[in-house]
Amino acid sequence: MVLRITGAGAREVFANEQGGHRWQRVPPTERRGRIQTSTITVATFDEPSTEEFKLKETDLHWETMRSGGKGGQNVNKVESCVRVTHKPTGLAVRCESERSQSRNKQTALATLTARLAALQRGQQADAQAADRKQQIGSGQRGDKRRTIREKDGVVTDHILNRKWRYADYVRGLW
Repeated sequence: MVLRITGAGAREVFANEQGGHRWQRVPPTERRGRIQTSTITVATFDEPSTEEFKLKETDLHWETMRSGGKGGQNVNKVESCVRVTHKPTGLAVRCESERSQSRNKQTALATLTARLAALQRGQQADAQAADRKQQIGSGQRGDKRRTIREKDGVVTDHILNRKWRYADYVRGLW
């Protein structure tokens, strides 16, 4: 389940929820009073900003050259091929699909921007996956943050060494 909480101080409210939670309860359909145990893992993240990916002109290195392949005199005389290199990452794009240098520049810049945005999204996804793994641990019972025992009416926080009444916990008074 993914839950989105917004507002001032939302992250601080849920900062202590990260980790594994063990939930012990007696299901309403259970006739013998056996306890069912479930494990829930919680991770909290800041929502990424939605600002557009922008390139600085100072980070780009442009080169022009003659195209190769078919085209006769034009490819041998006119420097219509363009290569743009993003200096911070070293990523380069070469474009020679058009006869016009300006159109090749536009195409190369659009391709470079798309590749850099994909690279950045991949890095963000890797960082988020590592952050999530660090927050929730293995998800096993022994790797827990809280134990919620409905039958006994007790909630225990194993990190803070605190206990609450289950009724108060359900109402958010913790």
